[in-house]
Amino acid sequence: MIKKCLFPVAGYGTRFLPATKAMPKEMLPIVDKPLVQYAVEEAAQAGLTDIGFVTGRGKRAIEDHFDISYELEHQIEGTGKEQALEGIRNLIEGCTFSYTRQMNMQGLGDAILKGETIIGDSPFGVVLADDLCIGEDQGVLSQMVGLFKQYRCSIVAIEEVPADQTHSYGVIDGEKISDTLVRVTDMVEKPAPEAAPSNLAIIGRYILTPDIFEIIRNTPPGKNGEVQITDALLTQARTGCVMAYKFRGRRFDCGSVGGFVEATNYYYEKLYDSNA
Repeated sequence: MIKKCLFPVAGYGTRFLPATKAMPKEMLPIVDKPLVQYAVEEAAQAGLTDIGFVTGRGKRAIEDHFDISYELEHQIEGTGKEQALEGIRNLIEGCTFSYTRQMNMQGLGDAILKGETIIGDSPFGVVLADDLCIGEDQGVLSQMVGLFKQYRCSIVAIEEVPADQTHSYGVIDGEKISDTLVRVTDMVEKPAPEAAPSNLAIIGRYILTPDIFEIIRNTPPGKNGEVQITDALLTQARTGCVMAYKFRGRRFDCGSVGGFVEATNYYYEKLYDSNA
């Protein structure tokens, strides 16, 4: 049912300057793979193989990464180094890649709206590569696709965060359906701890129904003058249904230096142990 996935990758990555002055933050490596490849792998494992990127200036390296490099492949042909490209080759062969641009940084809602020409009138996933997620038994997006088949509405991934960190997230409140599922009734973008409706924070995994595009179009700019996807989703929740899912797994906030280092250490130990 869901085949398309949108990756908003137009941001500047200012928290990683000067490393991101000339390199997309999504291309920063976690051990031997860029962040964005982990994210596309998760989408592909969930059956979302029509990949769309909302890019910006200076993001050409992402396009080049998901393309064949004839010169490089010729140089390493017949050597043991070919194996290092096996994962990215599988993605290139198994997925299609489309690109559009967000000219001005006007929020995640605006970035998603820019992807409408790629998505069309279909339900679709949205993945923020900054959030590197590891599912317990299956990927987070795969878990959410299973839920979508049951509920046929927009779904956001959530996790509990300390109360003093709510100002960094969109935060939801709602009617508890089960230990892992909440029907959303309220949603606030980056609230102060005393104003947060809960400590359930939205992380960078969404499944959205295509009516979200028209809702975003009619959503005025909110916090920081940006079009917030949380504002659009709250409208959708009040007029229809939005589910929030407490996923099985672990998230690394690779948009922060601390989370990036934590993820690097985790994958290095995992790789080292597997090669021991």
